[in-house]
Amino acid sequence: MTTRAGNTSAAARIIVVVADVMAFIIGLWILMYLLDANRANDLVEFVRESARWLAGWSYDLFTFDEEWARVVAGYGLAAIVYLFIGHAAAGALRRR
Repeated sequence: MTTRAGNTSAAARIIVVVADVMAFIIGLWILMYLLDANRANDLVEFVRESARWLAGWSYDLFTFDEEWARVVAGYGLAAIVYLFIGHAAAGALRRR
């Protein structure tokens, strides 16, 4: 029999893992972009499309002259927001 605290703790762990995976995918795309990964590669394209979908709200939010700066800032903001919100929500659940 599981307790409410056990259910809350499990939910908090799931939220943290999802937020971390989302941030990892975005961070991986930033790294691949900066290292000029081969976009003809299926893995690179999958990561790019996933990151683009996850960071759709922050993509091209900044108008730096250099494209690499727009990628790092736009995608990086999304990764930081997902980490912050995910970990804050998990912390709030654990305190309940």
